[in-house]
Parts: sequence; C-alpha cells; structure tokens
Amino acid sequence: MFQYYLDRSTPLPVHRWLGTAVVALIYALRVYFVQGFYIVSYGLGIYILNLLIGFLSPKIDPELEALDGASLPMKGSDEFKPFIRRLPEFKFWYAITKAFLVAFIMTFFSIFDVPVFWPILLCYWIVLFALTMKRQIMHMIKYKYIPFDLGKQRYTGKKSRARSGGVSKD
Repeated sequence: MFQYYLDRSTPLPVHRWLGTAVVALIYALRVYFVQGFYIVSYGLGIYILNLLIGFLSPKIDPELEALDGASLPMKGSDEFKPFIRRLPEFKFWYAITKAFLVAFIMTFFSIFDVPVFWPILLCYWIVLFALTMKRQIMHMIKYKYIPFDLGKQRYTGKKSRARSGGVSKD
C-alpha cells in the first residue's frame, strides 16, 4: 500500500516537496521547543549536504571519463550527451524525507540529546557547505555542465486555425 502511494506521488514533485517542507518545519519546531538535539540536526545537515552533492553531480564523472577518452561534450562538434544525475530527483526527495522523519523520531529519545555548543556546529556546517559548494561549482565550470534545465527550450504545437479565425494570410 505504501509503494502504491509512493508511485502515485512520482509525477507530483511540487506536492512531494511541499510535504517534505512541512515535515522539515515540524522537525525544526520540535528542536526549537525542546531546545536540544543539536547533534542530531548537525548530522541531518551533513547527510542532506551529501545528498545534495549527489543530486548536483553527473552520473558519469567527467574526470574519470576523461581518462577513457569519452567525456562530456566540450565544443559544438562533440556529440550531445544529456545530463544524468548521480542521484535522481525522486530518490533525492525520498532520502531527505526519510532523513527528516528519522531525525524527528530521534528527538523523542534522550540518549540522542548530547549537550553541545550549537553555534560552533552551525559555523562548522556553514564553512563545510561553502567549501563543498565551491568545489562543486568549480567542477561544473571546468566540465561545462549545468544540473538544471532552466534554459531548456520547450516546443509547443502549431496554433490551430480555429484560433486564428480559420483564414490564413498566404
């Protein structure tokens, strides 16, 4: 039954991500009101950062492919190869949602409430995030790939004659 609803959610990415945002908000509120479980949040942040790197990386690493001679196209005459993610969007969403749910459940067990000075963890995570993203962006620039389809051209069908009044201006 769970797999049935999971399969039905596949074509609805906006709804899935909104649901994950609600789960993340509930987790954040739980941590805020309990005033603890900062080490769980830090671990969750590191895990999400790891997932993000997989989501932004190509399935076939151009650095390794360059050794074999087959790499991403670098000039216009090269063969087009579509960007395929190492971690597809659905698996990325599913893993993040499960991570937030597991972290939420962990907040009900005091054994996971390790006393730490959370501002240091936050600063360390921000530095780690910045350095990791810098390395990922430099990799994207070096091998000229963009993991998003923001500028992707979309094709639409021709306008019907009924809309243009049925008369062509030939």
